[in-house]
Amino acid sequence: MFAVVVHQFGQRPSVEPIDEPACPPDGVVVQVEATGVCRSDWHAWCGHDPAVTVPFVPGHELVGTVVQAGPYVRRWAPGSRVIVPSVCACGTCPACAAGQQQVCPYQRQPGFTDDGAFAELVALHHADTNLVSVPPQLESVPAAALGCRVATAFRALHTHGCVRPYEEVVVVGAGGAGLAAVMIAQAANAHVVAVDPSQAAREAAAALGADVVEPGDSPEETVLAVTAATNGGAHVSLDALGSPQTAATSLLSLRRRGRHVQMGLLLAEDAWTPLPMARVIAWELELYGTHGVSARDYPALFTAVTSGKLDPSRLITRTVTLDQAPDALVAVGTDPHDPGITVVVP
Repeated sequence: MFAVVVHQFGQRPSVEPIDEPACPPDGVVVQVEATGVCRSDWHAWCGHDPAVTVPFVPGHELVGTVVQAGPYVRRWAPGSRVIVPSVCACGTCPACAAGQQQVCPYQRQPGFTDDGAFAELVALHHADTNLVSVPPQLESVPAAALGCRVATAFRALHTHGCVRPYEEVVVVGAGGAGLAAVMIAQAANAHVVAVDPSQAAREAAAALGADVVEPGDSPEETVLAVTAATNGGAHVSLDALGSPQTAATSLLSLRRRGRHVQMGLLLAEDAWTPLPMARVIAWELELYGTHGVSARDYPALFTAVTSGKLDPSRLITRTVTLDQAPDALVAVGTDPHDPGITVVVP
């Protein structure tokens, strides 16, 4: 089969023939129908994630059809159309037993710890714990976004942010994850303000119903503009990009007793990002990290999608072939003109 292979961090991947993946005894092999190109994949390609070693196949935001199931798999058979969370939990540890598979200490991740879905086939572990059946009316390209960004934003806003109607929500960073957050907050009847230096990103956020703010010449100017746009500060803020500047902007955009959710990854030299903790203490702010979803989080999301409340297809800006996937991956960190979600269709 053909796959995108990263041989050295930071160097353009190649598309080349590799062996088909072996089916894990407790897992499945899936024929990939579509895979999103996520900023997390870009971090892995850059070498920011210590769990990733070269060579590897990127891609974790996938949908496809089971073509082989291991002997210990009970719930899935060839022909099942499935999606999988970006975190594949073990299903047996204390965290999994408590229903918190997204923080399983023994997790495996396609595209990070294991070869991923920028390929024709991908192997997935612990299938009975992690696989989710895709509603038949949901097409593959928009479904691919639900493996990570849309699902992560959904949980970030509803589980951690506890967003309520008519609250003020600030989304810092209007890329694919940020635009998903804008759409989800809008569907919750919140007032949404999106912050991004890219005009294309701001226009995309505005098309989804957000008011937009262009960052000022200093963080203080940006926070003042956001505070004015949210009538005194946000109830919920979300850093959807992941940088010291965006994290601080998100947190400082809150009103007293507001809730900040860190969705964008802070890796490598940003792993120990300082935050204005004096404000956190004095204003009794709440800070949450969010790390994807578990399989049990999908029913509420699928209900929102199949009812028409959420439309992930509005987030897809282009599809590319497997041959085009290397350039799409590299462009994640450099292209300010494509704020939406790119999907690879092998």
